[in-house]
Amino acid sequence: MPIRINLLAETQAIEDQRRRDPVKRVILAGTVLVAGMLAWSSSLMVKSIVVRSDSSRMEGELNSRTNDYRQVLENKRKLAEDYQKLAALHRLSTNRFLVGNFLDAFQQISVESVQLVRLKLDLNYTVTEEVKAAKKEDGEEAAPTTAAKSASSTERISFALNARDNSPGAGDAVNRFRDALATAPYFKANLGDQNGIRLKSLSAPQTDSEGKPFILFALEASLPEKKR
Repeated sequence: MPIRINLLAETQAIEDQRRRDPVKRVILAGTVLVAGMLAWSSSLMVKSIVVRSDSSRMEGELNSRTNDYRQVLENKRKLAEDYQKLAALHRLSTNRFLVGNFLDAFQQISVESVQLVRLKLDLNYTVTEEVKAAKKEDGEEAAPTTAAKSASSTERISFALNARDNSPGAGDAVNRFRDALATAPYFKANLGDQNGIRLKSLSAPQTDSEGKPFILFALEASLPEKKR
């Protein structure tokens, strides 16, 4: 039977021992871990870049919408100013016609020896806010303590005048002038039966530079209140 001698047995044993060396395994494992850490850190960096990009984009959209919001507020402010101007123009137009009719009525009244010195027309409007009915928590309408009322305004118009009576008998023309005002169609229609023209003041007889007598008197009246 032949005898086989392996001259490389020692070398192979050393090589096999080297392959089974635990240090190499540790180095290999460490290399794998380092590679994994690098891959993980790279993914985090990519995610960070994406998040920063999204953050920049959203910040740009927020700034854009903030500018739009400011523009909306500015437009709302201008619209409110336009509404106020429109309301003022409307009041001017309506009041102008009212004063025009008022002055036209005065122009048609003429009483001998009476001179109009001063005329004042006062227009006041009291605004009443809307009153809403009380609501229950579940949204159903409850019986309110006060009935719901819509917004309204109360119109109060009054006028006062100062005049001079130059008649020979001082004060003789005062009542004639007051009666002429009260029976004029415009004042009769607007004053009504309960709002007569009142004598506010009557001065003592006086004389002018030419020695002619005169007195000063004042009349006033209020038109009935109107709700609008």
